[in-house]
Amino acid sequence: MRARQLGITLGHGTPGPFNAITDVPGVRVGHSTLLDEQRPAPIRTGVTLIEPRLGPARLAPCFAGCHVLNGNGDATGLEWIREAGLLTTPIAITNTHSVGVVRDALIAAERERLADDAVYWCMPVVMETFDGVLNDIWGQHVTPTQVRQALENAATGVVAEGPVGGGTGMICHEFKGGIGTASRRLADDQGGWTVGVLVQANHGQRRELRVDGYPVGRQLGHLPSPFAEQRTGTPGMGSIVVVIATDAPLLPHQCQRLAQRASIGIARTGGGTEDSSGDIFLAFATGNQQLPPADYARQTLAQCSQVRMLNNDHISALFLAAAEAVEEAIVNALLAGRTMVGKGGAVVPGLDGDTLLTALHETGWKPREQG
Repeated sequence: MRARQLGITLGHGTPGPFNAITDVPGVRVGHSTLLDEQRPAPIRTGVTLIEPRLGPARLAPCFAGCHVLNGNGDATGLEWIREAGLLTTPIAITNTHSVGVVRDALIAAERERLADDAVYWCMPVVMETFDGVLNDIWGQHVTPTQVRQALENAATGVVAEGPVGGGTGMICHEFKGGIGTASRRLADDQGGWTVGVLVQANHGQRRELRVDGYPVGRQLGHLPSPFAEQRTGTPGMGSIVVVIATDAPLLPHQCQRLAQRASIGIARTGGGTEDSSGDIFLAFATGNQQLPPADYARQTLAQCSQVRMLNNDHISALFLAAAEAVEEAIVNALLAGRTMVGKGGAVVPGLDGDTLLTALHETGWKPREQG
């Protein structure tokens, strides 16, 4: 069950048809999940991949920007985005110890697409969060095979959520976390643009959890916590990475401003205050279509590109949409979880819809008309 199926309406905006990042035209998502729970040290990990456009991203780069709320984490390729303002590769999300192999596999896949004599380099974006409580992270089980599977599985439409792909072994607000997604479509008089979000949620303390503004975490303290014993870690350890996509014609500095608004959605759900959390956000915009010739051997690139820019007087609606979509994506990630057992028998409970609704009603929440 997703939030809206339970009657939980977050914000006032209208989702797209899939209520997912794939509502932005051309954006595709693929997962590859590694799951072997019969081992003494279970494998629960994988790769989630976002393709920003149909076809190779390098042939039609997207303007992009990034923001770091708290830097206890890492991501490859962000310095070039800060410098050039362009996203020229897919975006991959995995666990902390698999960033290198995923990056290298994306480079190898890109090389296969080029002519033999092409002169080109790429710097893939790979983001991470830590799954070492539920996954044998030191085993480094992610291989190039999972990256290729995620590339092959990339598709538009409904996006699988929860313990899939890179989110397989993640924990959120002391519940099972993982992948979540949501979207908002602006009204026609606001431009009709779509904002889509995908999160890998692995952050937060339970007591701080809020849904639709209500402190439900205070009602859920009786449920098992994976951090009941300190040897498994401390509440709030972990990270959240956020990818925001839009078809609005934004320039790089506007994408950076859009990425910053992920912080608001995280704060609304009670996150964003932990020293041990790596909170890294990326936003890209497909509204400008740059089409340089695909002749990298001779470097015959066009000298100028025609671009459009959304007037800043009209960008606030996108900021609000991003904040709402991030908030809803986190709740969707929580609701898609299932109970797992990690190191030393640490129980990571799934947050089912009935439990969440009961906690919401105990705080005085009442459902409102969705719209």
